Amino acid sequence: MAGTEIHHQLPLPGFDKPVKLLIVVAPYYKDIADNLVAGARDVLQQAGATFDLVEVPGALEIPAAIGLAHRLSNFDGYVALGCVIRGETTHYDTVCNDSARALTMLGLQGACLGNGILTVENRDQAVVRADPQGQNKGGGAAAAALHLIALSRRWGRATKGVGFVPGGGFQVADDGSTRT
Repeated sequence: MAGTEIHHQLPLPGFDKPVKLLIVVAPYYKDIADNLVAGARDVLQQAGATFDLVEVPGALEIPAAIGLAHRLSNFDGYVALGCVIRGETTHYDTVCNDSARALTMLGLQGACLGNGILTVENRDQAVVRADPQGQNKGGGAAAAALHLIALSRRWGRATKGVGFVPGGGFQVADDGSTRT
């Protein structure tokens, strides 16, 4: 059983510059969402990160909100939180698959994010996974985002030496000159 397994957790990364994240939560199951947020807040505070919190109607809107923030704002990373409990229709599969796929696509486009959207069979499973003193999946999602931010800062550079530059020009790879 997965509930009895011991999982290794990486220590939280340290940062020499401030870190700001956006927590996007769908409070459809408010008590579950509140516990996920509490777990994420605890981890972000331990890491010395600041954060903003926004609510969206449901799990399908979480990736859209993160996508908007990634394009229009200055957050270093994102934490996606919510809960989808299996019902009697296939809507569960659509919401789980499409929200996960959209978050994965955002990550592949450079958004440093942790996915804490619970996808469970029943409320009891959700309660266990959302417990800030238990499995703490909200905290796990925050930690994942922090680790990706650390990697981004480790590997990132102000410029990679080629491509478009402000002012309408572009930089050529061979000689570092800028052309218009």
